[in-house]
Amino acid sequence: MSLKTWFLRVLSLGTPILLGGCKATLLDPKGQIGVEEKYLILLSACLMLLVVVPVICMALIFAYRYRASNLKSTYKPHWDFSYKIEMIVWGIPCLIVLILSIICWKSTHELDPATPLQSSVAPIEIDVVALDWKWLFIYPAQHIATVNEVAFPVNVPVRFEITSDTVMNSFFIPQLGSQIYAMAGMDARLHLIANEAGSYDGLSANFSGAGFSGMHFKALAGSQSDFDKWVATVKASPDMLTKATYPALAAASEDNPVHYYGSAASDLFGSIIGKYMKEAMPAPMPGHAAAMDTYMNAKSQGVPNVR
Repeated sequence: MSLKTWFLRVLSLGTPILLGGCKATLLDPKGQIGVEEKYLILLSACLMLLVVVPVICMALIFAYRYRASNLKSTYKPHWDFSYKIEMIVWGIPCLIVLILSIICWKSTHELDPATPLQSSVAPIEIDVVALDWKWLFIYPAQHIATVNEVAFPVNVPVRFEITSDTVMNSFFIPQLGSQIYAMAGMDARLHLIANEAGSYDGLSANFSGAGFSGMHFKALAGSQSDFDKWVATVKASPDMLTKATYPALAAASEDNPVHYYGSAASDLFGSIIGKYMKEAMPAPMPGHAAAMDTYMNAKSQGVPNVR
């Protein structure tokens, strides 16, 4: 057996084993946004296959039909143009691009992360802060905070207010839907909902340094009673997250375990964003200080839709 043959056999047998740990997470959505994005992915793939499959088939057919040993194939050494072929080669791709453009334009507006989800149930707000290298979740209404674990009830819209207290990051729960960037000094908004109970993997989808590979978290979706029990468990923690204790948490650390804070300062999220706004504008513009105070006061009082 030649080395090449041996290598091909090992490769054919080993590939399924290597791919055994892979999960089609995006194609197994558990939330409304994830389901719509799955449909969009499959539809786009099918439309593009209308070009890919015929091209592959024709490449094989042409190679066989016009092989050197086939003396029955027509030989036209001076042929160089065909309107029919040009119309097919250019017309079909242009039509597919047009259809994809319409679908993408429509879905971009319908799946806008900042657009609230239609529901008869009031959304729950969770403030998210990307740190080196961990995720901080603050619950303004419950006055608690957690590290690398977030929970919410099933079939209840969740409004994530997302920022970063370090370099740019990306917040992503693949089975629930859209990812969105977390940037210092900015308040990005993401609306998601879980339609099935479960524990879903969350991650950072943007490289952010040495501890990036361990920047994972768990998103727990359960019944309202499960969520209430989880909140009670978090509140039982003696640790408090205040402006005085926050710097120690914000310090760079890797592979951080889940941690609960039974009490969290209500204005912490606003102050994290506010310090970058002040740094970006060392010479205050007229009305800037007042705007800053209004924003931070609104966040501390839990006013919805404040930006």
